[in-house]
Amino acid sequence: MSDTQKDIRMVRELAKRYMEIASSEKHARMRQRFRDSNDLKIVRPPLIMEEIPWHEMNMDGELDCHAEDGRLRSMEWGLRVALFREKHFKCDNYAMPWWEVHKSFSSTGNGFAIDEDRVAVDRQNNIVSHRYHDVLADEKALEAWHEPVITPHPENDRANMAFAEEVLCGIMPVRLKGHGIYYSPWDEIAMLRGVEPVLIDMMERPEYLHKIMALFTRGMERTMDQMEQYGLYEPEAVALHCTPGAFTHKEPYDPAFGKCENVWFRTMAQMFSTVSPEAHYEFDVAYSIPLASRCAHTYYGCCEPLHDRIDILKRYPNLRKVGCSPWADVEATAEQLGGDYVLSRKPSPAHVAISTDPDQIRQEIEETVRACLKHRTPCDITLKDISTVSYKPENLILWAETASAVLDEYYGEA
Repeated sequence: MSDTQKDIRMVRELAKRYMEIASSEKHARMRQRFRDSNDLKIVRPPLIMEEIPWHEMNMDGELDCHAEDGRLRSMEWGLRVALFREKHFKCDNYAMPWWEVHKSFSSTGNGFAIDEDRVAVDRQNNIVSHRYHDVLADEKALEAWHEPVITPHPENDRANMAFAEEVLCGIMPVRLKGHGIYYSPWDEIAMLRGVEPVLIDMMERPEYLHKIMALFTRGMERTMDQMEQYGLYEPEAVALHCTPGAFTHKEPYDPAFGKCENVWFRTMAQMFSTVSPEAHYEFDVAYSIPLASRCAHTYYGCCEPLHDRIDILKRYPNLRKVGCSPWADVEATAEQLGGDYVLSRKPSPAHVAISTDPDQIRQEIEETVRACLKHRTPCDITLKDISTVSYKPENLILWAETASAVLDEYYGEA
């Protein structure tokens, strides 16, 4: 038997173990809770961990990959991670009963390029320090902008599907899946300029910031037009930026269903934590409302606290989910959202960075569930932005066990 054949056989054995998990009644109930939560039903909140420093997680070689072929190694890694999650993390681990092949496309971008210096403490970690140089300091720099041009690559899709189907050999179905809408213009602008110049311009050159946002808005509009035209969007995304996926009840699965009107719009303005609600609306929300209105629902917010500006977010006609960061007042957020929106709680990753205190975790999760139950607010809970666990996987294991135990007490077992 050749090395490639041995690798294929290994991947197939991993796929069989994975399908036993994904096809279980437990995961069927989990997927239903994902739907119910997004449908504004009061259910046990989905409990998720994402953005994990996987290079710190390998216990007893469970994440060691052996396949030589790059494509097989990628499949092996995905399956090993899924099996690791299910074995060690007592939370809602994404396990769909199919293998996903993502549609292939390329983009010309908008003509702007980041210029930065980086400093890394851990060379294996993709979380590093950045110092950004302002490449959009004046209007002359804006002349580099051009409309993004999207090019689909269906020939790659056909090849990737054929490869996955041959390897998996009927063990699990293979689905060609599209992409979600993720729009964070102020993250990109911050990387093109740095945060300080933007905040200064908000006071001294607001008209210049409006010119920049007009370009970004125009570029996103053009991107959405093309992605929709080529059928590259995905209405049944497994995850919506680290929160429960935007599943539909459409059966059978139809890849052509991915028009903007069936897809969630995901957006945020993380660097606006220190600006007024009025400025937040003027420079961000007002620009993205027309874009978001083309979509099924809008999910707003990430690391920025939003409890003092929920009213401006409600101007999105299709707002469905609002981020509640570690710096947000969860009680005030739940009260304002009520039963009309999903509160997407983000506990502090600092609680797993060095050591883990179960009492501290319990207190944070209880604060969330009490506020949401009091105000009849649907919610999901996602531990994310986990830069490090100090090479102690047990920190995440304990976090998941503790948080899950709290949910067991308040909502019943999953």
